[in-house]
Amino acid sequence: MNTELRFRQIHLDFHTSQHIPGIGSEFDAEAFVATLKEAAVDSITVFSRCHHGYIYHDTKFAELKHPHLTCNLMVEQVKALHAANIKAPIYITVGWDHYQALHHPEWCQITPEGKFHSRTPLSSGWGWYDLDLCSPYIDFLEEQIVEVCELLGDELDGFFFDIIHQRNVHSQNCMRKFKELGWDPESKEDQQKLRELILLEFTDRITAVVRRYSETATVFFNGGHIGPDFRGRLHNYSHLEVESLPNGGWGYMHFPITARFARSLGPDFLGMTGKFSESWGHFNSYKNFAALEFECFSALALGGKCSVGDQLHPRGVLDAATYDLVGSVFRQIRDVEPWCVNARGAAEIAVINSEGYGSTHDRIDPRNLGIARILMEGRHQFDFVDVTADFSKYSVLIIPDGITLADTAFVEKFVAGGGKVLAAGSAILDSVGEIWPVFQSVVASVNGELPFSPDFLRPTAASGHRTDTDFVMYHRGLSLTAAPSAELLATVSEPYFNRTWDTFISHAHTPVNEQTSKPGVLVTKNIAVFAHPIFTTYARNSMSFHRDIML
Repeated sequence: MNTELRFRQIHLDFHTSQHIPGIGSEFDAEAFVATLKEAAVDSITVFSRCHHGYIYHDTKFAELKHPHLTCNLMVEQVKALHAANIKAPIYITVGWDHYQALHHPEWCQITPEGKFHSRTPLSSGWGWYDLDLCSPYIDFLEEQIVEVCELLGDELDGFFFDIIHQRNVHSQNCMRKFKELGWDPESKEDQQKLRELILLEFTDRITAVVRRYSETATVFFNGGHIGPDFRGRLHNYSHLEVESLPNGGWGYMHFPITARFARSLGPDFLGMTGKFSESWGHFNSYKNFAALEFECFSALALGGKCSVGDQLHPRGVLDAATYDLVGSVFRQIRDVEPWCVNARGAAEIAVINSEGYGSTHDRIDPRNLGIARILMEGRHQFDFVDVTADFSKYSVLIIPDGITLADTAFVEKFVAGGGKVLAAGSAILDSVGEIWPVFQSVVASVNGELPFSPDFLRPTAASGHRTDTDFVMYHRGLSLTAAPSAELLATVSEPYFNRTWDTFISHAHTPVNEQTSKPGVLVTKNIAVFAHPIFTTYARNSMSFHRDIML
């Protein structure tokens, strides 16, 4: 079986309430395939089991077969699609299953407060309870996966397992796991360790199940984002899918950041957007053509394939307007596809992914956001990476503000090989606040934080910027002493006072009082250091100077 990831995919949701009659009653295999062929679709994910907990094919789980299913829908879809050379990976929900949550509350995730966790409040009219991946629910899940494997046999293309989260680890199942491991359920660190262990053991187990039946079936576990935690369980993924609906809560900067990290991990990847003007599950909701075109071609430009999310009507008929829209983009992709096969990004700059160094609780980490915007606006090619990456491929390494590296051996090796390094703020410090040796050629000492915030940068003539004005720095920096070999590109200017209840002026921060000789930006032949958290500042405040001085 050819397992190469295809370029023009549809992710076809089919989360269908038990209160709706006639499920699949108007499904016409010939019309279904004709619509997809006309839209240049070459792969489409079809449903075995949905978030409501219902199954859409003949099954031994009689109570789970949708009560109003009129045909052997999934099997009929797969057979028709394969006859037309369209792939059909199978969707199975994991983290959300309303039926199982109601009938097996002991399989639900429990918060530290001892409550059931629902992703969306029931007061809004619906809610999916998070199921516990450390519970006997996984025994049921395995049995259902086996049934699909045996049902499809050689017709099995792959699986898309959805909602892979272990947000809470205080169920009785998890508490027993804590005890077995000798870990503390009240420790935030041990809680995170258990989350990661549960996800690893879960993906190991499920991938092994699939591989008993097929060595070539694709396998992907979707959690809505791909971050540094993927590295440890990457062996369980045949490929990566970057779910990122810009107008569905992800925003337009989520994909270019996440895809640049995903592609650095090695496996082939696709970008998953949606046809909806809002987010998942909006019927008769259509994205603007220009937006869908931009999102799909952005995936191609970063070396990925394309997937567009849709939701099938309960009666089983594809929406004509949706596939007119999708086809207008997919036919363009088909035309350029020969130039995209086996394409890989040729990035010159590596950026350490800040997500591996504590959460800021933003949808997009502002440290990543700031540096991505700066480099994209500067028209540079770059990847987000973790510290295990092959840095020999890059000329420049950027270490964002606000992270603390466990060690800098990889930085020293990179510099010794002729690489250039740019670091901002506390990224030059170890866990006890000492300067890493690799940065001591630039910074002789760090004397705590700068006393004022906001303060200002005054560029020197060596910076290439105008030297007759000061530029506000909204976030507090470090008080640095320059090493003898370092060149000064900007100094710190200080305001009259910090703004307090008693000392304030006008509407915002205090203006410049005096210039100082304190370093704001220092450089040597191989290393540049910013005193301030320049990337967070650009993400939060977006003044062109913050971008331009870094570039």
